[in-house]
Amino acid sequence: MEFPVVVKVGGSLIDDLDPILFSLKNSGRPVLIVPGGGRFADLVRRTGVSGDAAHWMAIAAMEQTGWYIVSKGVSPVTRLRVPPGVEVLLPYDVLRSADPLPHSWDITSDTISAWIASRLSLPLILLKSVDGIRSGGMLQDQVNGELQTEDVDPCFIGYVIASGVKTTVINGRAPGRLKLLLEGGEVPGTTIGF
Repeated sequence: MEFPVVVKVGGSLIDDLDPILFSLKNSGRPVLIVPGGGRFADLVRRTGVSGDAAHWMAIAAMEQTGWYIVSKGVSPVTRLRVPPGVEVLLPYDVLRSADPLPHSWDITSDTISAWIASRLSLPLILLKSVDGIRSGGMLQDQVNGELQTEDVDPCFIGYVIASGVKTTVINGRAPGRLKLLLEGGEVPGTTIGF
């Protein structure tokens, strides 16, 4: 059996779930999927709500995306554990109980997925709608410190480095990249902290 991994599926990839889930299910690896908030979190942002209410509404948005992933045949879990197969975390109860991160729009499902990977001592694959982390218009192959980017939330890189989470950021829309990465291959993207 292959080593388990946490895979954060960005909410912007909701229309690309079928090939992503196919790759995850056929990888032979235990995978804990952390759902992004996507369209549901965008609705929360548009309300203008901030602080604690916005934080918990955004976590609930992640949970809604999680239920959509469940509708595609993935088993749901509501507690942190190393997965025996492919599962999706419905994160609201876990985060409500632990409340580990500041309540701010600077913390999104990116940093939440890094916290989950850290708690489970597992590597993290962050699936985005871009090829990796860009700074100054250039794709960064490797990131070892803070840099200006809009591709991940402002707290993500610092959290990943401080917690020692082995992280790879790749494009979830690029055909074959996730499959190749799960097989141990080299793909365009960004690695952080290793």
